[in-house]
Amino acid sequence: MQPNIILTKAVQGLSPRGLASFVNAAGRAVGLRGAVTVLVTGSREVLSLNARFKGSKHPTDVLSFPAPNFVEGFAGDIAISRDIAARNARLLGHSVADEVRILALHGILHLAGYDHESDGGEMAIKEQNLRKRLGLPASLIERNSGTERRRAKVKQRVQPARTRT
Repeated sequence: MQPNIILTKAVQGLSPRGLASFVNAAGRAVGLRGAVTVLVTGSREVLSLNARFKGSKHPTDVLSFPAPNFVEGFAGDIAISRDIAARNARLLGHSVADEVRILALHGILHLAGYDHESDGGEMAIKEQNLRKRLGLPASLIERNSGTERRRAKVKQRVQPARTRT
């Protein structure tokens, strides 16, 4: 089924048709059954969705909303913050279009039933393999793990300097 793509915020180098093609390829690669809706919008809208449906008051880059089991032919919805994707892309040295694809892949894996918070690394391995297969830069889970390690190292280096002053 053709994904429904809604771009309320333009992404340089990524058309609705291009994102739909990527979502189709990623969905086939994970065995996802049913249509997907992908919304690429601003942080304010994603924050609102996060608060309303997930009960969180924190900004996030991607949200996944799997369809209920009784709904046939529809896999679920994905919402992506173009603002956070742009910031991540700048920090990580790749295009915003690639970052949106990374976030879409992450959301598709969640729609397919993967959960990196409780699966002992299964989603991380799957995402890493798919990222390579689909020609994407570092995956979301890999980046988050590396980012935490880098932050800890920076914090260790910064704290001694602060205590001396």
